[in-house]
Amino acid sequence: MASPPPPPEPQDNYNNLTPEQIAAQRAAEQERYRQEVEEQRRLRHAHNRVVVGRQRTVVQKFLASLWYLVGALELLLGLRFFLRLTAANPENIFADVIYSISEPFVAPFSTLFVSPAAAEGRVIFDVNIIVAMLAYLLLTFLVIRLVTLLTDVEG
Repeated sequence: MASPPPPPEPQDNYNNLTPEQIAAQRAAEQERYRQEVEEQRRLRHAHNRVVVGRQRTVVQKFLASLWYLVGALELLLGLRFFLRLTAANPENIFADVIYSISEPFVAPFSTLFVSPAAAEGRVIFDVNIIVAMLAYLLLTFLVIRLVTLLTDVEG
C-alpha cells in the first residue's frame, strides 16, 4: 500500500504577512493536507469493502449453485430409488430416461451391496442408491465447508 505524499512545502509568498498570519496560513495548509490524507484513507477503505463484497457475492452464488445441482442430483436418485422400489416398467420412456441419466452417478456404488428383492424379483430395495445419495450429500457438505473456511463466507 502506498504511503501518503509528504506535506506540501511552505511557499515563499509570505513576504508581506505578520508572523501570526504566516503561522495561521501554515496551520490551514497542514489542516487541508490532513483532510486530504484522511479522505484518501476513507476512499481506500470504501474500495476494499466493495472488493470484498463482490468476492463474497461470487462465493455465495457458487455455493447456492452447488446446493442447487446437488439437490437436483438427489431428486434424480430419489426418483430412481422410487421407480425401482415400485417395480416401474424399465421400458417406459420416463423410467428409461431416469435410469439413463442417473446411471453414471450410481455406477460407482452399484456393486457395493447386494440389494434384496421381493419374491417376484421385480421390486428392488436398492441400498446402493441410498448409499450414493448419502455419499454425494456428504461430499457436498465437505466441499461447502472447505469453501467457507477458505473464504470466510457463510453459505
